[in-house]
Amino acid sequence: MDGRILGFLIWTLCGALFLGIGIFAFFAKKPIGFWANAETFAVDDVKGYNRAVGKLWIFYGVVFILLGLPFLAGQNSPLIVLVSMPGVMAATIAVMCVYTLVIEKKYRRK
Repeated sequence: MDGRILGFLIWTLCGALFLGIGIFAFFAKKPIGFWANAETFAVDDVKGYNRAVGKLWIFYGVVFILLGLPFLAGQNSPLIVLVSMPGVMAATIAVMCVYTLVIEKKYRRK
């Protein structure tokens, strides 16, 4: 198997993991935590909260997979450094901001 296809497959499997987390969160009955090893805050609307977190993870997984497309250009492609790495960092920061500023603010029990 060509190295570029193998690299893209591994990247896609990581993105599929994010998609799986999103699907799991979308249908969960209890509030899903976003941060690792942190207790979930008290939630007013558990179903709405879980759907919002699930959509966020699914969106992140799709963006993550799309940012892996430069791997198909070759192992030493400058697109990996110019597109994939900064793109993943920006997407990760954006997801954290959306969770903190939008989802947490909307669903936190007052």
